[in-house]
Amino acid sequence: MPRIELQTEIKADRKIVFDLSRSIDLHKISTEHTNEEAIAGKTSGLIELNESVTWRAKHFGIYQNLTSKITEYKRPKYFADEMIKGAFAEFKHEHHFIESDGGTLMTDFFDYKSPFGILGKLMDKLFLKKYMTALLTERNRIVKEFAESDKWMEIIK
Repeated sequence: MPRIELQTEIKADRKIVFDLSRSIDLHKISTEHTNEEAIAGKTSGLIELNESVTWRAKHFGIYQNLTSKITEYKRPKYFADEMIKGAFAEFKHEHHFIESDGGTLMTDFFDYKSPFGILGKLMDKLFLKKYMTALLTERNRIVKEFAESDKWMEIIK
């Protein structure tokens, strides 16, 4: 199963970074290029333990729906979301937040399994892991941008 691991240093309070990372509204901003829209479940605000959201987005020229659920939650240190329904065979995205040098070290572990057996493994190697890494990197860039400025107050009210 492929794993993507990203670390992002953010000069902001850990609670702010944690809440921005679970914000449906900020996720929409970070995925504007895929026309991502929350269409069911929790569709705005801050997602909590045992809540789910269904996203509709355009990836590889095709609109897809993906439902994920917050399955683990310990504010402000950690939460995890897992796919309930969608294009992957499975995925789990862990979000870790550690206080570091007056700011926050945010670490993502994204473990996923592609559908289609051997063909899915080939897709991982050719483009999917790179594509998913770019999506997560952009998401983290937006979290950092909002957390390190006053923009976070537009999201967390």
